Amino acid sequence: MIELTRKEFEGAVDDAIDLIPDELFRAMDNVVILVEEEPPAHAPDLLGLYEGVPLTARDGGWGAGSLPDRIFVYRGPLQRMCRDRDELVDEITVTVIHEVAHHFGIDDERLHELGWG
Repeated sequence: MIELTRKEFEGAVDDAIDLIPDELFRAMDNVVILVEEEPPAHAPDLLGLYEGVPLTARDGGWGAGSLPDRIFVYRGPLQRMCRDRDELVDEITVTVIHEVAHHFGIDDERLHELGWG
């Protein structure tokens, strides 16, 4: 297990966000990325979670008064699964990219095919 301070962990999440190509980053709509300590009790090993309506499923009526979609990155399980800082930073990056891809409507099967599973 490797532990980063909350600030260091959030910095690694920010670095992962910075890897998103500008064109895709600008296409992200009404979504926030949050760091949480632990996932829901029913899924203790969950590394990240996308909650929202993917861009591919939004219609013309979507958006009026809609709350932002949320991407959660779970600090506890990510730190527990990694042996060193480099591995943790890599896993944070994979988790962020994976959840952002869900915002764009890419499912788990396709993400696994692309190596982001």
